[in-house]
Amino acid sequence: MSDGAPAELRTLAEKLDHLFTTIHPKNRGPYSYEEVASGIERSGGPTISASYIWSLRTGKKDNPTMKHLEALASFFGVAPAYFFNDESSERIAAQLELIETMRDNDVVEVATRASGLSVETLKTIKGFIERARQLEGLADGEASSR
Repeated sequence: MSDGAPAELRTLAEKLDHLFTTIHPKNRGPYSYEEVASGIERSGGPTISASYIWSLRTGKKDNPTMKHLEALASFFGVAPAYFFNDESSERIAAQLELIETMRDNDVVEVATRASGLSVETLKTIKGFIERARQLEGLADGEASSR
């Protein structure tokens, strides 16, 4: 859904889908809708149902309240601007892609140091990482045994 489209052209559903596919605990798949809904509730956020989150992610609904978007952003650890501001959305999407690229290689420190860098620089860093993986003989999604 959001695999190559520029972030500024992404719909709300595509942005939310990108969060689900990118932000999740290491060594497992995406959060379930129930996990997200209960996590928002546990953190004191607004009431939101798993089926409503599904409707937003699939594009069946596309006009959530500001409180719901802020709660979703908080759950996934991104700024609410990800949903509202095209420039912020593009920058955050580039950071998420970098984190996704590095998730299995335990280089979180590099990702945190990348905070605040421009979209162009983040894309360049991602390119370096992809080239290094090629040189190491690692396929996409394959973790190093080191």
